[in-house]
Amino acid sequence: MMSLTPDQFRKVGLGVTPSPSPFYTPRPERRRADSRVFELNSNRPDKDREVNVQVLLRCRPLNDDEQRLNVPKVITCNEHKREVAVLQSLTNKQVDRVFTFDKVFGPKAQQRSIYDQAIAPIVNEVLEGFNCTVFAYGQTGTGKTYTMEGGMRNKGGELPAEAGVIPRAVRQIFDTLEAQNADYSVKVTFLELYNEEITDLLALEDYSRTLEDRQRKPISLMEDGKGCVIVRGLEEEAVYSANEIYNLLERGAAKRRTADTLLNKRSSRSHSVFTITIHVKEATVGDEELIKCGKLNLVDLAGSENISRSGARDGRAREAGEINKSLLTLGRVINTLVEHSAHIPYRDSKLTRLLRDSLGGKTKTCIIATISPTAICLDETLSTLDYAHRAKNIKNKPEANQKMSKAVLLKDLYLEIERMKQGLTNHLHFVIIV
Repeated sequence: MMSLTPDQFRKVGLGVTPSPSPFYTPRPERRRADSRVFELNSNRPDKDREVNVQVLLRCRPLNDDEQRLNVPKVITCNEHKREVAVLQSLTNKQVDRVFTFDKVFGPKAQQRSIYDQAIAPIVNEVLEGFNCTVFAYGQTGTGKTYTMEGGMRNKGGELPAEAGVIPRAVRQIFDTLEAQNADYSVKVTFLELYNEEITDLLALEDYSRTLEDRQRKPISLMEDGKGCVIVRGLEEEAVYSANEIYNLLERGAAKRRTADTLLNKRSSRSHSVFTITIHVKEATVGDEELIKCGKLNLVDLAGSENISRSGARDGRAREAGEINKSLLTLGRVINTLVEHSAHIPYRDSKLTRLLRDSLGGKTKTCIIATISPTAICLDETLSTLDYAHRAKNIKNKPEANQKMSKAVLLKDLYLEIERMKQGLTNHLHFVIIV
């Protein structure tokens, strides 16, 4: 999906080089692997194999108010056949439209069942060295944030039944790495995209500066010339346990912009991207240690919104307009990819730039489309189903990240630090001149 460049200097201070070693969980020395097994520049036979984006459909249950008012339902889900049927009235006739997806989860589906069936295999791919993306897409109030986050943890630290994709993925990652007795490092970033501006949700507040200055921290999108988008200026936190990530998630989620609308009591007014990067020492070839890297991008999109029915006014209406605009751009990108157009409008919004490698790139991608079963939301539901059904036809070419020696990894880290130092020097020189 994207490369994330950490803001190293917050933790280590200007002019001080941080320890570049990516490993924080030293393990006893293990048997050396046969050097013939590993190749730093192996040509994988499946390198050019195309894989369709996986699309899941989840229909939320009626809420308490809808049950009390006996709101009519127009959606039926057949999980066995992986079908969603929409009941429509056309010229006084009842007509069913049927959509088929990779997996379908009806209103009674539990968080754990969805995760185990659809997401756990993706997390395993990350641990095998792939970049993977999971994102939720749908109308406001259909359960995207609940699906992605849900309940983070109980007081005892255990996952509650309502825990969503993110906390379950975190637990699976650490459980697997510990079970493998692996030497590894885990780092995370958490960003928010609000009104086309990127905010770092993990950045610590510097109260010595004015509010306006604190909000000016430069976070920019750049391209690396290889089709990947780099987010510069984003904090990257090293973590050592699932509970540390839960703390960061709770800290970042508390900063996300939300609002109470007629369609959703806690409507997300921004898109968020939580990224977990894992380095694992896999084996030793001669005197060289080989490092495997995988990345998991977990994206919670703000919901599309019918402004007249959500009750949004003034600033909230402008927010909804920006949300709808970015989602329409996402829809255009999906359409052009499916139609194999020569030009894909990734650059028309920051959201589609962030998702560039996840849609038509080298990342394994899973979309969770969420819908409402009610008749009043029929238009938005059909729009979501149409987009999700088209997205099934997007083809990515996933490639495992090239294993690299520890020496190469450390060299890259040192070079990145030097580039950041030079960039800071140039910035300070510019400020002094001005």
